[in-house]
Amino acid sequence: GYPESLTDPSYHAQILVLTYPLIGNYGVPDELERDENGISRWFESDRIWAAGLIVGEVSTRACHWRAKYSLGKWLAKHQVPGICDIDTRALTRRLREGVTLGRIIQGLPPTTPLPPLEDPNLRNLVAEVSVKEPRTFNKDGAIKILAIDCGLKYNQVRCLIKRNAKVVLVPWDYKPDPNEYDGLFISNGPGDPDMCRKVVDNLKSVIQNKIIKPVFGICLGHQLLSTAAGCNTYKTKYGNRGHNLPCTHSGTGRCFMTSQNHGYAVDVDSIPDEWKVLFTNENDQTNEGIIHQSAPYFSVQFHPEHTAGPTDLECLFDIFIDAVKSYKNNEQCIINNMINEKLKYVPTIPERPKKVLILGSGGLSIGQAGEFDYSGSQGVKAMQEEKILTVLINPNIATVQTSKGLADKVYFLPITPEYVEQVIKAERPTGILLTFGGQTALNCGVELEKSKIFEKYNVSVLGTPIQSIVDTEDRKIFAEKISAIGEKVAPSAAVTTVEEALEAALHIGYPVMARSAFSLGGLGSGFANNEDELKLLAHQALSHSDQLVIDKSLKGWKEVEYEVVRDAYDNCITVCNMENVDPLGIHTGESIVVAPSQTLSNREYYMLRNTAIKVIRHFGIVGECNIQYALNPNSEEFYIIEVNARLSRSSALASKATGYPLAYVAAKLALGIPLPTIKNSVTGVTTACFEPSLDYCVVKIPRWDLAKFSKVSTKIGSSMKSVGEVMSIGRT
Repeated sequence: GYPESLTDPSYHAQILVLTYPLIGNYGVPDELERDENGISRWFESDRIWAAGLIVGEVSTRACHWRAKYSLGKWLAKHQVPGICDIDTRALTRRLREGVTLGRIIQGLPPTTPLPPLEDPNLRNLVAEVSVKEPRTFNKDGAIKILAIDCGLKYNQVRCLIKRNAKVVLVPWDYKPDPNEYDGLFISNGPGDPDMCRKVVDNLKSVIQNKIIKPVFGICLGHQLLSTAAGCNTYKTKYGNRGHNLPCTHSGTGRCFMTSQNHGYAVDVDSIPDEWKVLFTNENDQTNEGIIHQSAPYFSVQFHPEHTAGPTDLECLFDIFIDAVKSYKNNEQCIINNMINEKLKYVPTIPERPKKVLILGSGGLSIGQAGEFDYSGSQGVKAMQEEKILTVLINPNIATVQTSKGLADKVYFLPITPEYVEQVIKAERPTGILLTFGGQTALNCGVELEKSKIFEKYNVSVLGTPIQSIVDTEDRKIFAEKISAIGEKVAPSAAVTTVEEALEAALHIGYPVMARSAFSLGGLGSGFANNEDELKLLAHQALSHSDQLVIDKSLKGWKEVEYEVVRDAYDNCITVCNMENVDPLGIHTGESIVVAPSQTLSNREYYMLRNTAIKVIRHFGIVGECNIQYALNPNSEEFYIIEVNARLSRSSALASKATGYPLAYVAAKLALGIPLPTIKNSVTGVTTACFEPSLDYCVVKIPRWDLAKFSKVSTKIGSSMKSVGEVMSIGRT
């Protein structure tokens, strides 16, 4: 999101420090490209507003199909200095003590004393960034929105136009008259809200006017509307700046990821009686929004229009526009009720079990090894913390999860339906966890459900429902469910015989990929360029499983995956996203993988994140899941490859890469505990409902041990041969 941030007027007269480890990787798109409304298509204004840029490492090569310039060339063109090779983590720790004044000097520091630094907050920065003359966008829009430009980002205009509004952008000190618009919008902007007394006085006369029309403010606009309503603002110690700040909605208690950039906040104790809190920051409990009890006035501290950042609450624009239309048609509406209605979710909370059975990972095999020992032991730990008795089945004595002091009782038995039934009969647990022992445990759970064993002994499956697991594993159902929400899986067909396979391949077109369903580590899969190769593959694959999947070959596309977490209250976050250095066609377990992803622009990253959240909600997954995408390297076309509704090898990597204990959190969520109430295990004080942003890189490389198998091919491909993986962490 660096092209968006640098052109955000809120950063006027500020030196911007970016800690993300991939600045410049995807270059900068074309500045001259405009959309149908004449707005710069890829940027938040027509120039760079930040005074300078500080990064740890900069990429001088732009690797992206949309890149027009490298970041350095673009900054030079606008005469904005950028410096790299700075320890941004040490600098961030300094800035955590409070924002400081600074300057960039070339060469050695001069011996003579420098002139004192001027504080930009003493200037009226809003007047410097605001438009000088009114501008109209989408002149044929159905409703007229007057937007007060205090430092507006173009995406706010785009969000309004998209909902068919005519937008009239006016200078910051313009005096709005309720007779000349249908709705009033107040934008974000730089500096101290106290500098904008004029705007506050203008807003006072609007909200005291007899003619009532909806008002919506964002960021600085929120502080100005709050001040006009009679609240006080104060300078916060740290400010909130980033794309992963959790905000809780007061009406429904749901928590959303938001994008923020501000150093001032509204004092909650000063909110007048006819107003109330709309959103609260889940980490530092500062105010994130206020709303009038009866009149259609509301504002938020975060950026629902995002760019850069998550799009979770863009629906606030829908609500604002709907309210504007209602008032235009002389119909009353209460915005607070509209927001509650939009964000409402009715959860189904399981009864809390007294004793839980956990299916462990079984014997070690290629594709299923230490990672499930890790997830299982985390699950046991989480249950112990909640004072729930745990019974573990795992035939492998060489595991951490079976050691003394973890589970209350361990059975060293094979993970097969017969043995598991015996244990259920003897122990009578009230709940069972299936997603912590890899594919073996999952398949066993599906069998037990089919044969009605859980029903017979009254055992409830905790976390993700069995039906969701079947829906993600069965390729045919999976493809149908994905297309039901308007997303795409790669063209494929599920077949049960070699003849059907050949027919399907003709229909899809060679080259194709064949793989067996319900299998682990891509067992029996491979690519076929013609009928003979496919015959061979199909015979092999059908010996492992009774269903075979024929896919369109997307060899050479980027492979990207996200780890997604959802609780029973529909709070969703993506914890980690990873990109395979090897293109599609090489199994993830055989690939070199890097986190965070290195070549995705902000737009692509959030496009895939939105889809991931849409999918996890649609399948009703509770806990953790992993979603893999194929992304065309030359466009925004993508396909969903698969969804693992369980903890996988990638989630073990993601946990260690981000310091976010996925398995531990998933176990707590399976009990119906809301995500925002779980504490972040690293800080101990902030919430676990957040998306870690890394200022370092993690690279994973597989480890192969083929010495024992003399005839095996050493070529890597779509089925996994690696026995483990090694992870390295570095700042660059």
